[in-house]
Amino acid sequence: LEKHNRQTIQRAINELYENKLVGYRENNDSSVEIILNEKGRERALIFNLATMKIPVPSRWDHKWRVVMFDIPQGRKKARESLRFHLKRLGFRSLQKSVFIFPYPCSDQINFIIELYAIRRFVRQILVNEIDNGKHLQHQFHVT
Repeated sequence: LEKHNRQTIQRAINELYENKLVGYRENNDSSVEIILNEKGRERALIFNLATMKIPVPSRWDHKWRVVMFDIPQGRKKARESLRFHLKRLGFRSLQKSVFIFPYPCSDQINFIIELYAIRRFVRQILVNEIDNGKHLQHQFHVT
């Protein structure tokens, strides 16, 4: 378990570096301190999963947010957790591992993806049109 937690932390730190959200500083005692930079502070996501909501804008932008995932069997708990959170947030299932939502939600989805360390298994797509769009508009009460 400890090795798994270290790997998860290292993966998260690497992603922060790659996205230029953190820097580091070496201390006098040879330890290294990771520092959230200005860009990182602007993008910092602080959510409570139990109360997380996606704000509904006053006008719909006529775009669909699609979340697709292919999470291995060995990560079944993370897969089921993602499904649970998507449903709780109001997403509708298009297929077993494909969910759709009409409003901007990338911050919330990114938070969940990072929390469960499943970024490499999840894709987010912004869609202008879908063949059952009228049905979805009715389901989500958007026009």
